[in-house]
Amino acid sequence: MTDGLPMAVPVQDLPPRVRIHEVGARDGLQNEKTVVPTEVKAEFIHRLADAGLATIEATSFVHPKWVPQLADAEQLFPLLGDIEGVALPVLVPNERGLERATALGARRIAVFGSATETFAQRNLNRTVDESLAMFEPVVAKARADKIHVRGYLSMCFGDPWEGPVPVHQVVRVAKRLMDLGCDELSLGDTIGVATPGHVQNLLAELNEEGVPTSAIGVHFHDTYGQALANTLAALQHGVTTVDASAGGLGGCPYAKSATGNLATEDLVWMLDGLGIEAGVDLGRLTATSVWMAEQLGRPSPSRTVRALSHKES
Repeated sequence: MTDGLPMAVPVQDLPPRVRIHEVGARDGLQNEKTVVPTEVKAEFIHRLADAGLATIEATSFVHPKWVPQLADAEQLFPLLGDIEGVALPVLVPNERGLERATALGARRIAVFGSATETFAQRNLNRTVDESLAMFEPVVAKARADKIHVRGYLSMCFGDPWEGPVPVHQVVRVAKRLMDLGCDELSLGDTIGVATPGHVQNLLAELNEEGVPTSAIGVHFHDTYGQALANTLAALQHGVTTVDASAGGLGGCPYAKSATGNLATEDLVWMLDGLGIEAGVDLGRLTATSVWMAEQLGRPSPSRTVRALSHKES
C-alpha cells in the first residue's frame, strides 16, 4: 500500500515502543452533531481492534443530558465482549457513572479534570477543588476493586477564557489528581496551543514533583498544526503513551476553539518512520477511518488518511 514508505530511520534516545491510547470512539464521536448508531460504534471499535490498537476508549457513562451522542453506553459496551486482548477504558464522571460501568464489567475507567477554574465550571459545574473531591471516592472505590484508573487533565497548556496556564498551576492539579490514586495521567492540550518547549518544560516540572514519566500520557489537538511536533517532544522526554483519534475525529463540546485530535494515522506514520513499534497496521487503520468518514458523511481530516486513500483510488 505504501511501497515501503515511510522508510524507517531511527533516532537516538527515543522509546522503542509506544502505546497508542485510541480515543476516536469516545472523544471523537462525542463531538459529532448527529448521533451515530450503536451498531456503527460497535463496528468502529471492532475494526480499530482488528487494526492492532490495544487500548480503545469505548464510551462515556455520563448523564445522557450532557453528552447525548454517548447516551447508549449501556447498549454499546455489551456488544464489545467478544474483543479479546484489548483494553476498553470508559469515562466516568462520578460514583453513579462508576456503578453503571462496573455493572457491565468495565475494568478500566477514566475521570476528567481541569487545570483551570473556568473550564472546571463549564465542563463539570464545579470548582477545581470540588471536582477533585467528587473524583476521590470514585478513584478509591475503583482502586479497591482493582480497576485501572486514568486521570485526564484538560487545559494544560492554554485556556480559551483564561489564556496561558502557568506550569506550576497545572503541576499542582496534576499532582493532586495522582495523589488520589490514579494509575496514569493524560495531559490534555484541549485547544491545541502547546509548543514543544512548553511540553518538555511541563514534563520536567511534573518529574520534579514526583510524577514519573512512565505514568504520563499526552493528548494533543492539532489546532495550530503542532500535535506531531509536541508528540515528538514528549517522546524525547521518554513518554511512551500517546492519545490519538482515528481519522482525527473529535474536539471538545465545552471548548469552542478545540479542533480535532491528533489523527492516529498521522501518529503511526511518524512512529513507523522513526522505527518505533506501535503494533498498528496502518493500511487497516486507514481503511477503518475511510469507512467511518463515509458513515459520518464527510472526508477524514487526517492528512495520512487522505494521502493513502487517494493513492489507492
